[in-house]
Amino acid sequence: MKIDFSVFKVFQQGDAYFELLNEQDNAKGYMFKQALYIFIFSFLYGLIMGSYNGIVQSLVTSIKIPVLILLSLFICFPAFYVIQFMLGSRMSVLHMANMILSGFIVFTTIALSFSPIVLFFMITGNNYSFLKLLHVAIFIFAGIFGMRTIINGLKYSCEKMNVYPKMGINVFKFWIIIFAFVSMQLAWNLRPFIGSKELPFELFREREGNFYLAVIHSVRDFISGDNQEDDDINIEPDDNSGIRDTI
Repeated sequence: MKIDFSVFKVFQQGDAYFELLNEQDNAKGYMFKQALYIFIFSFLYGLIMGSYNGIVQSLVTSIKIPVLILLSLFICFPAFYVIQFMLGSRMSVLHMANMILSGFIVFTTIALSFSPIVLFFMITGNNYSFLKLLHVAIFIFAGIFGMRTIINGLKYSCEKMNVYPKMGINVFKFWIIIFAFVSMQLAWNLRPFIGSKELPFELFREREGNFYLAVIHSVRDFISGDNQEDDDINIEPDDNSGIRDTI
């Protein structure tokens, strides 16, 4: 069985790839291909991310990461499409979905490419706070390139295909913010992704604290040089004990 790597043309042949997505005959096939690669790459990244805390956590995280990405898209896409349609977009649902998925091909590919770096720090160190911040930084870095890819695709549809309104590009930038908040809230409810070695395995943590406080705590712990895994156990329940074990 021959593996089709044509979805990776988006990295260096952006216009040609967006033209391919615009063809109705390719729409369904490419939506499936892109979704499949996004699932595979995020699955592999999840395996590595969760391996810090053992095999069980690794397997669970390998499912959580694809669920986080695809469910966030499922939640946010309808509102985006309806608003674009009202602004005058003539892109079909499949074309719009493919355009969004192309950005997440870039996102998951870049994130997975950082896996050797993640493994290096897991092998040579044992700083839980640093690993949490590292994964957040990788997601932000990969996300910037992913969103830029989608914006380039929308500009192509606007300027060369004349099927997308120019105002829609600015609306998409607001949608990115909404998507980010939805993703962070969903990630908070799906945690842990890494898991503290000093805590018993749990499929989900209690719903307390929030993502933003967790990042602040991780930054503080990293700067202070305190790994904080022991503190996950010692903090009293009314002192936001779930905050530290965020991802």
